[in-house]
Amino acid sequence: MIARFEAQRPAGLAVQQMEVLLRTAIYKPANALLGWLLQQAADRIDATYQPPPGQVRKGRETIQVEGIFGTFPVSRDYYYQAGKNAGHYPADAALGLEHGQTPALRRLICLEGSDEASFQQAENHLRETGGITVSARQIQRVVQRMGAAAQAWQAREPEPQACDAPILYVSADGTGVPMRPEELVGRAGKQADGKATTHQAYLGCVFTQHHVDEHGHPVRDWESTTYVSSMTKIDEFGPLLRKEALRRGMGDVPEVVMLIDGAAGLAHMGQDCFRDAVQIVDFYHALEHGGAVLEVLLGSKGHPQFKTRLHAWAKRLLKNGVEKLIHESRQAAAALGRSAAMEEQLGYFVRNVDRMQYGTYRKKGYFIGSGVVEAGCKTVIGARCKQSGMFWGMTGAANILAFRCINASRRRDEFWKYRLNQLAARNDALPLAA
Repeated sequence: MIARFEAQRPAGLAVQQMEVLLRTAIYKPANALLGWLLQQAADRIDATYQPPPGQVRKGRETIQVEGIFGTFPVSRDYYYQAGKNAGHYPADAALGLEHGQTPALRRLICLEGSDEASFQQAENHLRETGGITVSARQIQRVVQRMGAAAQAWQAREPEPQACDAPILYVSADGTGVPMRPEELVGRAGKQADGKATTHQAYLGCVFTQHHVDEHGHPVRDWESTTYVSSMTKIDEFGPLLRKEALRRGMGDVPEVVMLIDGAAGLAHMGQDCFRDAVQIVDFYHALEHGGAVLEVLLGSKGHPQFKTRLHAWAKRLLKNGVEKLIHESRQAAAALGRSAAMEEQLGYFVRNVDRMQYGTYRKKGYFIGSGVVEAGCKTVIGARCKQSGMFWGMTGAANILAFRCINASRRRDEFWKYRLNQLAARNDALPLAA
């Protein structure tokens, strides 16, 4: 075969075909070996299983199991318990088999289904990179079935980790996810007819800081950012984010800083869930609102002095000048007869004076921008849930976002270990007390 290959000197297409054929050839014995190993394991599990009271063995059933190398049969014992809707397969629970799929395949499907731009792209990627044939529809079903577990894992009670960082940051933001019409019935929105086309998705992140650079600017710790998401109301999202902060060691750190965009809902959430944290309004949002104030005074952003004045605003904000800027803007607007318009724009600053002491924050080496969570809204939420033509159901979006937060937080191993332990616990004859 090698001699013929050398003699023919195949073109690139032939080499590609040869590689794919070799992969197929290697997968066949690997699939057979995996099937044999799992059957041996299933036989040992069934031989030692001790059913709890009321559970009766009904016989042996064979299932076609899908794995990353192909499909193979596994025979295992089936137990039935009166009053329960589903039977129990001890071998499935111990081996981590769910809906006829191995743990490795299920994990890979959930990764591809949540990280690719669409389920169809996930199908294509699995086929091209791994020779794994799973339809887009099947990928969607697996992700949605496992999504409830991913959401529950985000909401689990925290087991605090040790944290030696001097500063821990908590940040939150929201963005609209396009929804199917039936999900938005009765919901007010920004459309001309007063209806909504999106539903708010919240994203929270936690990260730490040990150092500042040579210029005194804060440096976020490498790979310290973790995320949580929610499609629920903010009063349910706040406790979820608090659990994540506690999990990351919030109880140990000397300083907790909360970065927000100045929205009243997020500020109230911070007061409820992070009462002792220093709240900081994102500097760039503040400057954007400063531009709106200058529009009232100058008439438009096209005014020759607009950029110069905005630059001056930025410098004064960075020197704890927000209160003086409010006072001076009111005086200038009164002289122009524009007090009502000015008060509307200044409301943002009046509500957030205590959160805009940027000179003090910079001296302490704090971040004053919420760019981390805003970037997360684009990459974690927008890149998957706001593609052209997409319209989601509430449950579907929540499931996808839970997986994307797990992936972005580098916690896939933790989640899937947790899930396999959950399955294995179904074999306990005496479940642990709640």
